[in-house]
Amino acid sequence: MDDLWYSEYHTPDVRFSIRVSAQLHQEESDYQRISVYESPEFGRILTLDGVLMLTERDEFVYHEMITHVPMAVNPGIRRVLVIGAGDGGVARELAKYPGIESVDVVEIDRRVVEVCREYLPQTACGFDDPRVNLHFADGLKFIRHPKETYDLIIVDSTDPSGPGEVLFTKEFYGGCYGALAENGILVNQHESPFYQEDAAAMRSSHKRILSVFPVSRVYQAHIPTYPSGHWLFGFASRGLHPLRDLQAADWKALRIPTRYYNTNLHRGSFCLPNYVEEALRRDE
Repeated sequence: MDDLWYSEYHTPDVRFSIRVSAQLHQEESDYQRISVYESPEFGRILTLDGVLMLTERDEFVYHEMITHVPMAVNPGIRRVLVIGAGDGGVARELAKYPGIESVDVVEIDRRVVEVCREYLPQTACGFDDPRVNLHFADGLKFIRHPKETYDLIIVDSTDPSGPGEVLFTKEFYGGCYGALAENGILVNQHESPFYQEDAAAMRSSHKRILSVFPVSRVYQAHIPTYPSGHWLFGFASRGLHPLRDLQAADWKALRIPTRYYNTNLHRGSFCLPNYVEEALRRDE
């Protein structure tokens, strides 16, 4: 039998491929095409509209870095809002913190959650924690009229196209600012700085966040299956600084199990390559 491959164009001239042994699921939901594949190297793979969202092999990098960086700056976080994250990975990481009281997860597509529960229990187990409350709603509409104020908002969105496009607007970031408590933190996936189209999306997002938040910094991680492998996250807050206010000793005392994140890496992740710093400075 010929080899089967999942392929994704990162640019018109660059294609990323993973050999797959089976397609486990495919459907057109009300919002997007949802597919799950089995692969020898990366385990199960989730794609939305043909774009890779996660693999079982490297999802821990993304979910740890989007979650534990803000939690180490303020280990006293109690109320969390997660927008997107229908795979459950962020909820899984947040559930490691005994001090968190509630996690509201707002996902627009119910079918993403249901498919992940069936095929990706490694991440979807996060929804089993009793503190996690699922809301199937539009993230922008939810943030316009939040039910409460939050200590942390995590925006685990798809790329700025399709259902995730509204989560990269100035209106959305303004809504997040209004929904945060006094020392509240916003963290979002910030795209890749390497390829031209991704870098343009990264700069646009950074510029809009800068116009809303008094503190705005960018940090990085290596995620092998994402475009170029070099991925950025945004840290914004009403006042807390990701390095000056890092509570390393308090976070270590919690003994949170991680495979990628640690507090030394936390500090280093905010040291960006020159080409990224220069791109960000154009908008600062």
